[in-house]
Amino acid sequence: MSTAAEGTQASVADSTGAFGKYVLVLSIALVIVLLDQVTKIWIDTDMRLYESIPVFDGWFSLTYVRNTGAAFSMFADLPEAYRVPFFFGVAVLATAAILYFVYSTPPSQKVVLIACGFVLGGAVGNLIDRVAYGSVIDFLDVYYGDWHWPAFNVADSFISIGVGLLLFSSVFTRD
Repeated sequence: MSTAAEGTQASVADSTGAFGKYVLVLSIALVIVLLDQVTKIWIDTDMRLYESIPVFDGWFSLTYVRNTGAAFSMFADLPEAYRVPFFFGVAVLATAAILYFVYSTPPSQKVVLIACGFVLGGAVGNLIDRVAYGSVIDFLDVYYGDWHWPAFNVADSFISIGVGLLLFSSVFTRD
C-alpha cells in the first residue's frame, strides 16, 4: 500500500475515533438525562412534597424535597432573580468545559470519556429542573439515626460517580 493511502486510512480512523468519542459521551449523557427526568417525574407525580417513604428502615428513604441551591443547598438563600441565571450560567460553562475536555481526550481513554458523559448527563438533568421549576427535585435520602446526608437525585449520583472516575483515572492511568 502506498504512503498516501496509509495516510488517508489513518486520517479516517482518527476522525472516526474523534467522532466516536462524542457519540459515546453524548449517548451516555442522554441516557442519564432520561433516567434522571423519568425518576423526578415519578416522584413529582406520585409523592407529596416532603413525603417520605422508608425503603430500608433506618438507612434509606424516598423523600421528596426541592433544592433551590447547589450541593448541600449552597446559595439557596439568593433571590430567584439571581439564583436561576447564576446556576444556568454555571451549567453552560460546565457543559462547555466538559465538551472541551472531551475534545482534548484521546478516544482510547474510555474511562475518562464515560466519566465525562456521567458529569454532563447529571449537569443537564439538574439544569432542566432549574429552568423548569426554579429548583431541583431531590428524593434519595440516606441516613442513620439523626444523621442525614443531604437528599440527592439520579443526576447528582452520576455527577459524583463521574468526578470519582475522573479522579481515579488521573491517579491510576498512564498515557
